[in-house]
Amino acid sequence: MPKLKTRKSIAKRVKRTASGKYKFCKPGRRHLMTGKTGKQKRQMRSAGVLSTAHAQRLKKALPYG
Repeated sequence: MPKLKTRKSIAKRVKRTASGKYKFCKPGRRHLMTGKTGKQKRQMRSAGVLSTAHAQRLKKALPYG
């Protein structure tokens, strides 16, 4: 049985926590921040957590992670 390939594009964007959930950095923080409200900027600071439906798809994309 050959080794499974990891989807590198997803591996760069998502990290797996100790409990098995997947966390990611929220998009929209690179530039054009002056046009966003303080509430938007504050909510983008915290890490997002993927739902369990998406987590099942990620397990196939990240076989060793």
